Amino acid sequence: MSPTPSSLRAPTPAEEALCQEGNSLCPVLAAISVIGTEWRLAIVHHLLNGPQRFSELLHSNPRLNAKTLSATLKFLEGSGVVQRTVVSTRPFVVVYSLTEMGINLGPAAKELRSWGERWVVPRHHRTLPTPTRSRVIEPELSTPVYTSSTALPFAGTTAPVRSLVSAGRSPVRNAPRKGVSRSPRGG
Repeated sequence: MSPTPSSLRAPTPAEEALCQEGNSLCPVLAAISVIGTEWRLAIVHHLLNGPQRFSELLHSNPRLNAKTLSATLKFLEGSGVVQRTVVSTRPFVVVYSLTEMGINLGPAAKELRSWGERWVVPRHHRTLPTPTRSRVIEPELSTPVYTSSTALPFAGTTAPVRSLVSAGRSPVRNAPRKGVSRSPRGG
């Protein structure tokens, strides 16, 4: 299945201007519009190993969720990179594989992986902090949560927040409600 011009994303005005000027970046921008997100290229890279079911692709990366995978596969299918084949209806089994266009992305995907292993991964490991033992710091129970001594105007009280919280009471919970008297006789 070869992609039709209508199945690909329309170029942005900036991309059109570059292509009209005869710039050599036009094919690069067109390719990036097809494989321009991390998940698109990652899925193509996994499918280079052969056809895979949805669940196999989903479990290939713990950060990938079903919604993102589904949307990405639909985009790649519409772009002509991936082909969806229904193997059986009971149970419903669908297999995704690369088209000729997708298979031809293989060398580019492998080169990007090599480039990343050489330049990005080592730099990432250098910038990571060295692991240290973490220590849990728990607040002292006698320290008030609110340190401001201003009143809470929305709670209908004029008592300072610090004194209410230090006394173990919530300023909002202990605020008088409208129309409710605090006297024991109700009035």
